[in-house]
Amino acid sequence: MKLLELSNINQYYGGSHILRNVSISAEMGKITVLLGRNGVGKTTLLKSLMGLIPIRSGTMSLNGMQIESISCDQRARAGIGFVPQGREIFNRLSVQDNLRMGLAAKPASTPIPQELFELFPVLKQMLFRKGGDLSGGQQQQLAIARALASGPKLLVLDEPTEGIQPSIIKDIGRVIKMLASRGDMGILLCEQYYDFAEELADSYIVMDRGEVVASGPGSEMAAKGIRQMVAI
Repeated sequence: MKLLELSNINQYYGGSHILRNVSISAEMGKITVLLGRNGVGKTTLLKSLMGLIPIRSGTMSLNGMQIESISCDQRARAGIGFVPQGREIFNRLSVQDNLRMGLAAKPASTPIPQELFELFPVLKQMLFRKGGDLSGGQQQQLAIARALASGPKLLVLDEPTEGIQPSIIKDIGRVIKMLASRGDMGILLCEQYYDFAEELADSYIVMDRGEVVASGPGSEMAAKGIRQMVAI
């Protein structure tokens, strides 16, 4: 059984058909990368997955549980951690309080998992700094750590390398690989930076004009000419 299965998802904005019978899946312990040029519907698909916008038709399941009709917070409780494009951390809250926001569905006494500081040591050093005082790369690490705080089954990342310096991109890639290798989490990575995506991909999905136009094992991306397919 797939960890995540989206089947025949359709979405409209006004009269525009944005997602056209999109079907994708993601496996536990694997990294699935979602690729495509700007404006092809990738972020809309992720927002639909999270329940931020309702779908017109189709089905969604997480670990065998149907989720297309439940609320955003219920999807988070079911085991989806989401790192949105642009990070959306709370600039006026401390790093510590941002991380606590990731524990909102847990009992109030739940401590921040120490593993987060092992994954991202800079966060421990800056625990009491305001989120807005961190660099872009540090904010991205904070956003990922916040999503991991609740112990999700599926981690969804929307453009995590956007505006990030190369050294931190490498750190983020290392963490994503390590999380997948543990085997207790699946990762759905929407990414514009092709080299980063190809390096991490166990499998790939390419979207164009709201449809899935290619998919397969990550090891075949070069041979299938995926770089050229998604080039801007």
